[in-house]
Amino acid sequence: MRLENKIVLISGGASGIGAETARRVVREGGKAVVGDRDEEKGRALAAELGPSAAFVPLDVVDEPAWQKAVATTVDTYGALHGLLNAAGIGVRNSIEDCSLEEYRRVNDVNSMGTFLGCKSAIPAMARSGGGSIVNISSVLGLRGASYAMAYCASKGAVRSLTKNVAMHCAQMKYGIRCNSVHPGYIDTPMIAPRLSGTIDNMTGRQWLEALHPLGRLGRAEEVADMILFLLSDESTFSTGSEFVCDGGLTA
Repeated sequence: MRLENKIVLISGGASGIGAETARRVVREGGKAVVGDRDEEKGRALAAELGPSAAFVPLDVVDEPAWQKAVATTVDTYGALHGLLNAAGIGVRNSIEDCSLEEYRRVNDVNSMGTFLGCKSAIPAMARSGGGSIVNISSVLGLRGASYAMAYCASKGAVRSLTKNVAMHCAQMKYGIRCNSVHPGYIDTPMIAPRLSGTIDNMTGRQWLEALHPLGRLGRAEEVADMILFLLSDESTFSTGSEFVCDGGLTA
């Protein structure tokens, strides 16, 4: 029961890493609030998890939606101890072919959405006695990739924002930690369109698998296990840090 009596709000919670984290939160004795634009999937997951889970509609680029999600979480369960910013999108583009509209869209969801999540949750978490914020960045927030210009920029911003939030909360003595998680390529709906194509005489899956020294894609549950550690009291001396889960890709 590593999260006993802890209340966690999860953006992008209806699928992928967010959904697997919600399952672990409930399994470990906590309450999971699934925030997502996909109401059908979000409500289905909350129903699957039972009375220890709830769904809130959440478009991460909408500040009032964030404020309502936080308020609903506190109204439903009485507190807020954890936040996972897992909502994100990815687009293939280079610096030369990325349009301004595309750049803004990716950064709005990945970077601004994380900013709004942190900003909205911190006051409620401070009133609840503190807790842990986990922001999903990427290995591409640590290194470059010519084919993912906007995504790299957005995830690098998440990494730096995480450090700022960690230092602010420490200075204010809120008892709130903030860390970033940097997955490699994880077998989730986000990368599904890339798996069936062809790159360098390999399928997209084979090409992506070959990037990782362990020779495979990651699984959402493997990233969720790392997030679980950061949400729990097992990581109380970690803040402002990067936690990499990438099968050796950045090595």
